[in-house]
Amino acid sequence: MTDDSLDNIDRELFRNIEKLRALRIEHRDLDQIIERLALDMHSDEVQMRRLKKRKLMLKDQIHRLLSESIPDLNA
Repeated sequence: MTDDSLDNIDRELFRNIEKLRALRIEHRDLDQIIERLALDMHSDEVQMRRLKKRKLMLKDQIHRLLSESIPDLNA
């Protein structure tokens, strides 16, 4: 492998790590918001559903990124 290809791999790995970190932070923040809204009797159910869907989408993205980072053992 050349230095350029190693640099590209390092940059892509760093981008993926940063993206994963940002997704985890957003997921955690949404979890806290949902918990607070659940305590409020007057919270908007439609908003709550949207937040939960967004949280689930983030979870899926996190799992996808993690599974992509695991090397294929059959290769």
